[in-house]
Amino acid sequence: MKNTEHHNDWVGEYIKTQGCSLFGVADLEPIKDRFLLSPEELRGMKFGISIGVILSKSVLDGIQDRPTLLYKWHYRQANNLLDKIAYGLTIQIVEKGFLAIPIPASQVIDQEKHKGHVSHRLVGEAAGLGWRGRNNLLVNEKYGSQIRLVTVLTNLPLALNKPVGQNCGSCHRCVNLCPAGALGDDPREYDLDKCYNFLTQFSKLKGIGMHICGICVKACFGKQNS
Repeated sequence: MKNTEHHNDWVGEYIKTQGCSLFGVADLEPIKDRFLLSPEELRGMKFGISIGVILSKSVLDGIQDRPTLLYKWHYRQANNLLDKIAYGLTIQIVEKGFLAIPIPASQVIDQEKHKGHVSHRLVGEAAGLGWRGRNNLLVNEKYGSQIRLVTVLTNLPLALNKPVGQNCGSCHRCVNLCPAGALGDDPREYDLDKCYNFLTQFSKLKGIGMHICGICVKACFGKQNS
């Protein structure tokens, strides 16, 4: 246990110094069969390090009924920062003699289902960073959904975090504001097709050129912004 806590300490400190606010460790065994990775890539991987960076409330406040150019830039820079941190952490882990794979913060490899190699939300849930909200995003108690996530898979011995076991309670802000009508009372009612169709429309707006929205992200704030 002492050894795992030592690794958690230096991993957490590295992540913090690189500009990220959230960090947790997930047990991969119950969830790795849902990853789009080969057995060779997953061999030996026992832990998922979930890393989160907060988004600017002021940037999100500029979103009304569509994504803004400022939000587009902010979204991309958050992903760039997360990818840089995940890659840097991977190097640190590998240099210590362990295995690690940095999973891109935003990369779709299954175009039909709009999935990446790993669901960052799923790993974040298992790592205790939050719960699956009605908006189908990770909801953190402090920051709501106003965060972006990245994942590093590894066999570095780490102390595990536990899921928080919370939910959105009576809050329906994201459901009421979703322009696509893609959200319901239960997170499992999330309609991917309705959501993606609206994102496609937004991607055609002048200067946007990517599938982003931000409306439900803005609607979901935690204790820090309440």
